[in-house]
Amino acid sequence: MLRTTRTTAVLLFTAWAVDYIDRQVINLALPSIGDTFGLSHAERGVILSSFFVTYALTQIPAGLVAARFGGARVVCAALVLWSVFTGLTAVAWSFTALVIFRCLFGVAQGLFPAAAIDTLSRRSVPEQRLTANGWIQSSNAVGGLLAAVLGGLLLAHWDWRVMFAAVSVLGLLVVVAIRRGLPGPLPAGQTGPPLRQPKGTATALLRSPAVWGFAVMFFAYDVVVWGLNSWSASFLMEERGLAVADAGLVSLAPTLLAAVAVVVGGRLSDRFEGRPRRIVVPAMCGAAGLLVLLPLTATLAQFVVVGTLVSGAVGLCYMPCFSVPLRSLPPGLTGTASGIILFGGQLSGIIVPTLFGHIVDAFSYRTAFWSLLLGPVLAVAAVLRVPQTSPRFLARLRAVVTDTPKEDDSDTSAAARPA
Repeated sequence: MLRTTRTTAVLLFTAWAVDYIDRQVINLALPSIGDTFGLSHAERGVILSSFFVTYALTQIPAGLVAARFGGARVVCAALVLWSVFTGLTAVAWSFTALVIFRCLFGVAQGLFPAAAIDTLSRRSVPEQRLTANGWIQSSNAVGGLLAAVLGGLLLAHWDWRVMFAAVSVLGLLVVVAIRRGLPGPLPAGQTGPPLRQPKGTATALLRSPAVWGFAVMFFAYDVVVWGLNSWSASFLMEERGLAVADAGLVSLAPTLLAAVAVVVGGRLSDRFEGRPRRIVVPAMCGAAGLLVLLPLTATLAQFVVVGTLVSGAVGLCYMPCFSVPLRSLPPGLTGTASGIILFGGQLSGIIVPTLFGHIVDAFSYRTAFWSLLLGPVLAVAAVLRVPQTSPRFLARLRAVVTDTPKEDDSDTSAAARPA
């Protein structure tokens, strides 16, 4: 991997880890917040979902903004803004104020993902892009673990307001590191093919069923991820008597396996030259079987073991949701395409936490966990429909990019084809 790519990946890994710390600490604080304001499970779900409404709606505009002003500038602006709104969450005085601050926090964080992908695309070659992105995206799991550890420690000694105030400082420190250490972009000839119709390419992406097919895949992936991340801690505290200070330890194994799985999924996607169905179909079928078992576990240890395996299986599917578009498009379009895919994924963040809470209130945690089976079923259905290689993907975009590589759309990689 190029030195420029490695340095960029390290900085974006750190930024994305802080992104997840600031985002997920609320999951640990949710029982305390509910007690402070006297909230039902459904109202707690609204607090979680309010973030995802604005976060999802920001994804597509964020990709266009990154293409216009440059990903690095937008990354720094997003870090500053979401740190401010994390701090403001600490002074929320009512349920309504919490929802408003979470909405604004969602806008700020929504600017980040497409801009980060744009930043890396300008500093990587297509053949290494998914591997580099896999390392960066493993920060999601690491950030989730750090959120559990930091949140658990802070909540064990102070209240949830102090916790939000403390973690709000992290993003500002990362801005300083990026401003000082981010290398310049690679020459345009190394980062992807030139555009044939530069003024119409963004519109073509927004109209493309192929791109939206990958967005459906990411929606399905996030059904499982946000269902488990948003409610597992509450389930274990309420149903299994888990102490909040132990939440970090319980999440250690699932988080580490998920991080490894994301890296492996990115490396396999580069090796398979895209072809996401090779990864998604077996991984999601395995995840479905494990989700059936998860609420049937009788002990805390059994829940952690099964939950860890679910996290690993689903984690393999993260990078395949982006694999073909990121391999196919130049930097000027990767941010826009990623914004569309991220938008599809974050719709599940709007729907799943609130729906999960309603199902718990109306039925039980067991039924709510089983409702997450929608994710694997939809992921398999979607991956069987999307183009598997760059030529087929670009053909469906009606040749918006020139110099298309000459390869087929079969399920046979270049390494496996006879000479």
